[in-house]
Amino acid sequence: MSITLLDKYLPEHSLIYLKKWFADYTIHIKVTRGRNSKLGDYRKMPDRSHQITINSTLQPPLFFFVLTHELAHLIAFEKFNNRISAHGAEWKQTFSLMLLESIDIYTDDLKPIIRRFAKAPKANFMSSPELVRYFHIENYEDESSYIEDLTVNDRFTYRKQTYIIEEKRKKNYLCLNTENGKKYIFKPLARVEKIS
Repeated sequence: MSITLLDKYLPEHSLIYLKKWFADYTIHIKVTRGRNSKLGDYRKMPDRSHQITINSTLQPPLFFFVLTHELAHLIAFEKFNNRISAHGAEWKQTFSLMLLESIDIYTDDLKPIIRRFAKAPKANFMSSPELVRYFHIENYEDESSYIEDLTVNDRFTYRKQTYIIEEKRKKNYLCLNTENGKKYIFKPLARVEKIS
């Protein structure tokens, strides 16, 4: 999707920031139907391009906020060579700077909420009651994925441990714990956080 085709989903004057942030990357944006499990998602593709999905049902300022969140993953992973936690310190710093850089696109009543959020960004949208109340979001779960949504060689965290998917066995997944070297079987609906 061309960046200009996003215009109808975005607040006024936000394309200038996206053009700057997108400049060095090949990014495929997919605008999806509303999902209860997530507002947006980022993945690095096998061809080294990037894919971001975002729910089409989001209000323009929230659409931009979620897109900023997902772009912060891309920029942080590229800057720090993929050796970071998905929502770790590097991502938080990147997301915070991007939010503050683009603060002018938000309405006057939303700006103080975004500024407060930017002081300590959370991975999970629901961890910010102010944002949830402002956007009247309900039934949103979190940033995690089901392991069945990942592929062989993907890295993920589960209970603060890092794993790599080695193979799919019938319905389950054989995964290597990178810290202790042991292998574990995961059920397809295990909730994990992908490391891009």
